[in-house]
Amino acid sequence: MNLVIRQRIAVAVLSLSAAGFASWQASEGFAPVAVIPTKGDVPTLGHGSTRYEDGTPVRMGDTITPVRAEVLARNLNSQAEKQFAASLPGVTLHQTEFDVYMDFVGQYGIGTWLKGSPRRDLLAGNYAQACHDLLKYKFAAGFDCSTPGNKRCWGVWSRQLERHAKCMGAQ
Repeated sequence: MNLVIRQRIAVAVLSLSAAGFASWQASEGFAPVAVIPTKGDVPTLGHGSTRYEDGTPVRMGDTITPVRAEVLARNLNSQAEKQFAASLPGVTLHQTEFDVYMDFVGQYGIGTWLKGSPRRDLLAGNYAQACHDLLKYKFAAGFDCSTPGNKRCWGVWSRQLERHAKCMGAQ
């Protein structure tokens, strides 16, 4: 029997894996011109960026090249990683969990993360519950994206289901 021993590592020393970044990029897709991805959302371009490195918001009509979009995504991710790590003092995670939660931060923003139940449960050491908490984030502009057959924001819900499965797989 091949037994793999996995250890959780201090969040402060983790960073988004190459596979985690690639998965996030694929989930976000690429928009060369700013769009509103779902009803009620803000202008987004590149790989899901809603702002530039200096904090300036993306505006409708803004354009971006694939190369600049990747640089912007990496720079914003680097900023978010620091804020994410600071939000979880003393917490340890598996790399998979780190990637899942950074994907969440990439979609919902650090503000939502800081106020959210996944963070509270991780701080309390409730790892499985933190995974389950991800399923609470299923709304877009007040609409329940988990509604079967909806064409408005099904991707929001399917992405949460994928995050939840990956997270639970790490438990």
